[in-house]
Amino acid sequence: MKLLVGLGNPGPEYASTRHNIGFLVAQKFAENMGLSLKRQAHQAILGTGRAGGQEVMVLLPQTYMNRSGISVVSACKAKNIAVEDLVVIHDEIDLPFGSVRIKVGGGHGGHNGLRSIADLLGSRDFTRLRVGVGRPVGQVDVAKYVLGPFSSMEKSQLDSVLENSVMALEVLLQKGAQQAMNEFNNRVFLI
Repeated sequence: MKLLVGLGNPGPEYASTRHNIGFLVAQKFAENMGLSLKRQAHQAILGTGRAGGQEVMVLLPQTYMNRSGISVVSACKAKNIAVEDLVVIHDEIDLPFGSVRIKVGGGHGGHNGLRSIADLLGSRDFTRLRVGVGRPVGQVDVAKYVLGPFSSMEKSQLDSVLENSVMALEVLLQKGAQQAMNEFNNRVFLI
């Protein structure tokens, strides 16, 4: 089983923020695959089904970003999911808005959701689907920026970003991380 984790914060006040793009991608993936995200377990909302020829669980931790590892580790232990079968979908300020990159392992880059998962899992070797939200311009605080709403331009392009991210997830599931990196990490999406 593959565990696909969309990172974000619960609640309507965070629903349309850059920091919740992991939730948005995971929800779009589940919708496209016909997976219902209604079950509650592991301090998360989740759904299970088949995608890419294998069983998958889509998990949206409800612990708030900084404590995402609690939910992820609970699901990994309960379902006996190995670190190489974990895919974390998250916002990435070091990539331009709309960029999609796949990475296996690495640090947290200041992302508290990744930090929580790596610390509690005891490993950084999970796969990440990094969705670019860009860096703030000027002296804007990074936390305020990622917790802020998408700009009107970003909103107009968001559907394309989500579709491209879902496409990357599908390739990742069907062909593996290395092939997905080869196909997507040098790809420029027109949004």
